[in-house]
Amino acid sequence: MIGVYDFCGHYDWTFAWLERAGGPALLREYWDAAIHHDSQRHAAELIRAEGIAGMQEYWGHTLAEEGGSHHTIATVDAFRIDMHDCPSKGFLLRNGLQRHPDYCDHCLGWIGPMLKDAGFVIDHVHNHCGQCWWEMRRASDPTPASQPGELAGPRDVRLRPDWNRPGEVLDTFRRANNLANKETQSAA
Repeated sequence: MIGVYDFCGHYDWTFAWLERAGGPALLREYWDAAIHHDSQRHAAELIRAEGIAGMQEYWGHTLAEEGGSHHTIATVDAFRIDMHDCPSKGFLLRNGLQRHPDYCDHCLGWIGPMLKDAGFVIDHVHNHCGQCWWEMRRASDPTPASQPGELAGPRDVRLRPDWNRPGEVLDTFRRANNLANKETQSAA
């Protein structure tokens, strides 16, 4: 069995290899089949059955186990994650193991289809520096993503001075369930 840090490096390498071998479609198929429909089917079942409470149970446990620095909040209408220091992306950055150009895409690559099946949409932004935020709501809820600090208060990752780093790229997803909805913009 490999440890979590070896796993992150292998994951990144595998993503790059799959994309070279079969293009973006093969990589997206892998994320959906191998993660959403296989290794994380317990998450899909929990979220389909319990909605936002299931998200809170799943990510509350999973993110605590993975380490890093994050904050979650659940309301009646939304579940939010603010990732201040992703343990997985952080490991890759600290060790120069960036093989896939957008390692962070794998999260939406499996979470998006999983939440679509459960009737939810996602607002999400990642900055490629191990920081991101997520808001999940029922697809029938037209509420837009919160403004910085509105839902997460001072723990909102967007309030960090290093969130919008000059020269970095922000990938944005609005009410999305797949990577085709990505909007890329340069940080301020």
